[in-house]
Amino acid sequence: MKILLDECIDWRLARDIPGHEVKTARQMGWATVKNGELLKLTGLSGFDVFVTVDRNLSFQQNVPVCPFAVIVLRARSNRLAALKELVPQLLQALEEAKPGSVVTVSVA
Repeated sequence: MKILLDECIDWRLARDIPGHEVKTARQMGWATVKNGELLKLTGLSGFDVFVTVDRNLSFQQNVPVCPFAVIVLRARSNRLAALKELVPQLLQALEEAKPGSVVTVSVA
């Protein structure tokens, strides 16, 4: 599965997502690209999943027409340690991800 991490997510989180091709917005040269254009580029580049911490993304963009799934991480903070706590739920969400869907992953 091809996964794009939003620029607001620490790139080191990619190390905790084994078995997938994980890129960051920064690696793709999209660090300053706004959400609408970023989602367009994500789809055009063949990503299967876009992972973000932006809780408003699904309200601001027309995600149901996207050819990839969006996973929103809701942790205590955006720091790496807090995001790492969500990895088991993130891995599960990746298995179930469907194009055009938005899944929120949070600590139980």
